[in-house]
This record gives sequence, structure tokens and C-alpha cells, in this order.
Amino acid sequence: MLLNDDFAARAVVHAAAMPWVPSPTKGVERRMLFRIGDEKARATSVVRYAPDSLFPAHGHPGGEEIFVIDGVFQDESGDFPAGSYMRNPPGSHHTPGSAKGCVIFVKLWQFRKDDDRTVALAPASLPTASWPGVARSQLLFDNGHEHVRVEDWHAAADVTIANPDGLELLVLNGEFSDGSESFHRLSWLRLPPGTHFKAKTGPSGARVWLKTGALLQDNLCEF
Repeated sequence: MLLNDDFAARAVVHAAAMPWVPSPTKGVERRMLFRIGDEKARATSVVRYAPDSLFPAHGHPGGEEIFVIDGVFQDESGDFPAGSYMRNPPGSHHTPGSAKGCVIFVKLWQFRKDDDRTVALAPASLPTASWPGVARSQLLFDNGHEHVRVEDWHAAADVTIANPDGLELLVLNGEFSDGSESFHRLSWLRLPPGTHFKAKTGPSGARVWLKTGALLQDNLCEF
């Protein structure tokens, strides 16, 4: 399966308008944003766990990146409420689930072979910064190849992000327009290098997860 696999092109998915697609595990559904491969794939998805659902124990040969959007995500290492950020490096394994249900943003098989950092960050554990248009910015991860953060943008603000290397963005709450279309909760945008981001937020501002850096890392783990 190939979905939004052209990294030289702008890619947009308004995931909130998509149906949930069942996974092989009962109670776990997903909305696919990017995919190269079938069930074993380089993939970016929004995933929903029903209450008391449990995914079987499995490994991550190519790594896994998670941001918790709603609810509480759980595995052997603990409980992760909304706003938590995790990175499970290549070779890691776990048994994920949720007693109360949750919605998470997941990126699979997109780690560099030399990325061996395990990350588990609680929502309030990081310092914040701000600048014009941005009420709050929290750095989640930076290894020199990719830079990940969550930002709250002021209402009715002009927001500009330089994009020399590539940009990926997921709307967590609120809305903005980039002049060509509007982006709301669970809208996903990926821009190729050199396409700079300029947007105007709506009356309630916007909260976004974003990543800058190479859109597909070099030295990736093989399937």
C-alpha cells in the first residue's frame, strides 16, 4: 500500500472526517495518514483504543513514536495521559493498551538505525518558550536530524515557520488557514523542503504537534 509516499509533494489529510478502519486487533482502529507497506509498514496514523482494549505484545524493529491526543495510553512502562510523548527505539517491544480508551498519533518504522534513545515525557515536565504568535512552545525531541515540539498559537495570529528541511504538522485543537484551505482538529499537513509555512489562526487559536527535519530520515532501519 502506498499513501502520501511522494515526499516532494505537499500532503494533507483531514483525519477527523475519515472513517475509523479496524486493525487486526479488536478494539483498535486507525486513520491512515502516510503508509509505505501493508500491515508491516512505514506508517503515520491516528489510532484509537476502545476502553479495555489491548494490543498483543510486539516488537518495533524500526522504532515507534507516539503522542497521546486524548485519554490514557498504557504499556508495561506506565500510564501516559493526553499530552505525553514517547519514543520506543529500534529493537524495543511492549504490550500497549488502554483501560479507559485513548487516541494517539503514531509514527512507525521511521527511526534511524543509530537512534537508540527511549523517551517518555509527561505533559508538564518540560520548560516552555514563547515568541510573537506563539503563546507556548515545548521541545519534545531534538537529535540533530529531527526536531519535535508542541505549540499553542495565539488567536487570530500570523504564524510563519521556515522550512529548509521538511515540515510535518498535526492539529490537536483549534484551527488555522494557510490561504488555500482550513485545518481543524486532527488535520495533518506535510510540506517538502523549501515550502515555508505561513498561516492565520482562528478565533480560538491552535494547538499543534510539529516536526522539522528530513521528512524521511537517512540510515533508516530496513523492513
